[in-house]
Amino acid sequence: MDKKKVLVKVHPEGKFVVDVDKNIDINDVTPNCRVALRNDSYTLHKILPNKVDPLVSLMMVEKVPDSTYEMIGGLDKQIKEIKEVIELPVKHPELFEALGIAQPKGVLLYGPPGTGKTLLARAVAHHTDCTFIRVSGSELVQKFIGEGARMVRELFVMAREHAPSIIFMDEIDSIGSSRLEGGSGGDSEVQRTMLELLNQLDGFEATKNIKVIMATNRIDILDSALLRPGRIDRKIEFPLRMKRPVWTS
Repeated sequence: MDKKKVLVKVHPEGKFVVDVDKNIDINDVTPNCRVALRNDSYTLHKILPNKVDPLVSLMMVEKVPDSTYEMIGGLDKQIKEIKEVIELPVKHPELFEALGIAQPKGVLLYGPPGTGKTLLARAVAHHTDCTFIRVSGSELVQKFIGEGARMVRELFVMAREHAPSIIFMDEIDSIGSSRLEGGSGGDSEVQRTMLELLNQLDGFEATKNIKVIMATNRIDILDSALLRPGRIDRKIEFPLRMKRPVWTS
């Protein structure tokens, strides 16, 4: 063969024989090294570092946030709901075991920007003494094939290592919008990341003290597969709060 070729594994799709870019020295491509493939041709065009520190490159981690429910005004209904679906299972898992019902895994907070979604997520982490791991969905949209899916896996590994923990995924619509057939290479990578997220949601046990909170301004474009019970067990709306009128004499 006149072209250099190697066997690579793309999770979760399988193994592929791909071409190596002419600028890559084949001797630098060693077993189990991490590589980047072009979206359009699957050509290996970059050798990646063995490990990317997710704490530095992707996530914000707080051991226990300092936000409290008392800091939040006008969201009594939303506070009550998130206590039921997140705080109660973390603090009193025995209640669910006694009743023989599964603990909720996750909740979706939806509504316009600036309505208190992030603040409430931090507050429930504070009141449950959970490590708060925050990531933006847009940061999971990567240009290299398989990188977004790998980051999702690392996110859940970190959550297990820091349990009890809450994963807060803001702007989830960046990767969780409805899937379209025949999308571009970039769309395919987003779908690959989304599928890995679904796999992770299906694969962890709610009893392991890991909860997932997602937030979006666009619930109307989210994929129904993401919102299925057993993945997202409650949807909490955050309406735009109107300012009180100022009366003048």
